[in-house]
Amino acid sequence: MTILLNRAYSRLSLDSGTERAYGVCMPSHTAISDPKVAARFYPSEELPLRGFAPRTGPKPQAFTPLENQMQNIGLSLRMGRSLWLPILATAAFALALLPASAQRAPGHYPHLAPPGNTPPSAGPLATNLSPKFTKKDLAKAMKLVADWQLHLLPDQAQYDWTWAALYDGFMAVPDAVAGDQYKQAMLDIGNKLEWRPGPRIMMADDQAVGQMYMEQYFIHKDPKMMEQMKARLDEEIATPESQYEKKPLWWWCDALFMAPPVYADMYKATGDQKYLDFMDKQWTITTDLLYDHNKHLYSRDATYLDKHEKNGEKIFWSRGNGWVMGGLVRVLQQMPKDAPLRPKYVELFKEMSAEMLSIQGPDGLWRPGLLDAASYPLPELSGSAFITYAMAWGVNEGILDKATYWPAVHKAWKGMLSHVYADGRLGSIQPVGAAPGAFTETSSYVYGVGAYLLAGSEIYRTAK
Repeated sequence: MTILLNRAYSRLSLDSGTERAYGVCMPSHTAISDPKVAARFYPSEELPLRGFAPRTGPKPQAFTPLENQMQNIGLSLRMGRSLWLPILATAAFALALLPASAQRAPGHYPHLAPPGNTPPSAGPLATNLSPKFTKKDLAKAMKLVADWQLHLLPDQAQYDWTWAALYDGFMAVPDAVAGDQYKQAMLDIGNKLEWRPGPRIMMADDQAVGQMYMEQYFIHKDPKMMEQMKARLDEEIATPESQYEKKPLWWWCDALFMAPPVYADMYKATGDQKYLDFMDKQWTITTDLLYDHNKHLYSRDATYLDKHEKNGEKIFWSRGNGWVMGGLVRVLQQMPKDAPLRPKYVELFKEMSAEMLSIQGPDGLWRPGLLDAASYPLPELSGSAFITYAMAWGVNEGILDKATYWPAVHKAWKGMLSHVYADGRLGSIQPVGAAPGAFTETSSYVYGVGAYLLAGSEIYRTAK
């Protein structure tokens, strides 16, 4: 009873239409120096609160009706403890009889688990992986990394964008590689999350998990797997543009991997054109702002439009652009071949692919800063893997010329394997950030693993 009456959460009064439904926070030991990145992990600081200071502690939770009654009783105790004690005891007894699912507030979300780490040492690199494009060799390389990451999944299911990219990779791995264990693990995560998007409305980060939900829906045809995501997209579509006209809905380029594919999936599931139309409108707004038609690359966001590398070239982040290419693939996969919208996305895909081919590194990979490779000693695997995934898909679909691009795909896959450790860790992945940055060989993050599995699975699709 004391615990219940002394819960350390504040009730928040939110302005209507806010894009932040709940505050969330990273674990206290997770350091994020970039203020723009911190704002995405600590959105409670952006909440338009009335009468409350910004929070950086545990996220607020919605209370159940019974808990609200308990709080009111607690406040009234000051006026007469002896009068309320019997009622209080009765209420506590009733709460104890409820099943755990009924006691948990419907708006509860798990704390975000760290999406990776950078140990000082990670042991020896794998020496038994072959870069040959045979199903046997590809399966071995994927399974080693996938199994390592699968065993590190946190006990609490995660809805965050970092994990969503990993889920996409797990869903892509062919059953011939290791049975359906990865898809079953994702099914379990979906059930634990109750098939909900993240808590923030009008935020692509919290829609990215919908790609896994929709893939599970396409397998099982269970409406519960898509209902809440559909409601979220419908709510976003219905939101007056005046609420986000000063800043694009998808104002950072990697958002084009997080949200648009969910809209494309929803179009496929429902046949409702409104999802493609809304996706196309918002994608166009982002592209008009961030895409450089001369360099055929995206700036990470508007604050980077005039920022330059040491060599004078504009800053174009490999991860951000890799994620855009991954988003293009997943949108085009669901867009009908005769869709009027399709040609412009195919053309964009070809432009970016040609640019990536021209700046591919000698090791087959891409540096964090795409146009100043000399300034970055290590390749960045989360961006490189998404680029590889996109090129492989483009070749497999006949959009890209095989003679031109397949050698680049092979070179990139060989380069990625050189960063796989004997235990399955995939290294050389830049931590959470918003621009090219420094990291070490041992740095491993879940979104990079997801991209690696997507690339391997796409190559496997046409391997012998």
